[in-house]
Parts: sequence; structure tokens; C-alpha cells
Amino acid sequence: MEETLSRLRIQLELMDWPNVYFYKFIVPNEDQLVEAVKSLFDDTAEITFNLSKNGKFMSVSIKEVAINVDSILDKYRQAATIKGIISL
Repeated sequence: MEETLSRLRIQLELMDWPNVYFYKFIVPNEDQLVEAVKSLFDDTAEITFNLSKNGKFMSVSIKEVAINVDSILDKYRQAATIKGIISL
């Protein structure tokens, strides 16, 4: 995971901060897992949910103002602790 985050850091450092950042996660469609993703973000974030065709997974898309690159990478590290999550 750290290798992926290192590559992402290189790309993000080319941008000006603060800036709006778009996160996308896929989690098994279990209330506690969806809530765990939602709890990573505060009330100012725009969060949308889309159920997969078969209903087994939930796509969670988040738009949030990020202060800097480290704040984004920290969110991905926190998200990685959620069972079954896929970060896109």
C-alpha cells in the first residue's frame, strides 16, 4: 500500500493546496462498513452512495476540500483498516 501512496503523493504534489479532492471506495454492502467509510469524513464532505447491481457492494464517492497531500494520504491509510474496502 505504501508504494501506491508514494506514487499518488508524486501526482498530488503537482497540484495547489488546499483543493477539492475526490475519493472513491467500494465496500461490501454491510451497514457497519459503509458507516465506517462515512465516519472518515466530516459534515462538509459531499458523500454519495451507489448500490451495485447485485446488491453485494456499495460504492462510496466523496468530495472534500483537502488541506494538503498528507491529509489525503492519511485518509487512505485510515480507510485501509476497513474490512473488504477497495480504494479507487
